[in-house]
Amino acid sequence: MIYGYCRVSTKGQERYGASLEEQRRQILNVYPGAQISLEAYSGAKSRPIFEELVGKLCAGDTLVVCKLDRFARSAQQGLDYISRLQEKGVKIHILNMGLIENTPMGKMMVTMLLAFAEFERDTIIERFNAGIDAARAADPEWRNGRKCRDIPQELIDRINRGEISIYAAAKESGIPRTTIQGYFNRLKQKSA
Repeated sequence: MIYGYCRVSTKGQERYGASLEEQRRQILNVYPGAQISLEAYSGAKSRPIFEELVGKLCAGDTLVVCKLDRFARSAQQGLDYISRLQEKGVKIHILNMGLIENTPMGKMMVTMLLAFAEFERDTIIERFNAGIDAARAADPEWRNGRKCRDIPQELIDRINRGEISIYAAAKESGIPRTTIQGYFNRLKQKSA
């Protein structure tokens, strides 16, 4: 049996040609009868659908993934999965690489490619963190993430006067409670 595995970890990946539908289409173009498993979950955490799929694969099955980074997050993790699957007699096809051969040369090639993929990911994270550090150095008020919604001054005044709780203010205004609470927490930090 042929099984395809497609994964996205962020909504941003949908915009850059790595959507679940695009991965599914690529696999079905090569293997029209493949049984596809879809997972929208960060690979940094557990991947329950992938783990279930790996557990049910048997000798003679083929696992198909579009790219190496959809298969594993690190060189060690990738080598562990490849070893486990090859011991079971499962073939692994990474569409942009080809079949992973269970030979010394095949193992060397996939080890190098996994190491390069991990290096690329680590470099991206390093540059991202350097950008955040630079932004914080330039503006101490800078925050990573979404901009806070404006909380109407009238609502702030009502909370300060004790006329309404933060929970009730959130329900009434439609502004998330955590946003309102965060505003008051930042005020306390500034006054301390």
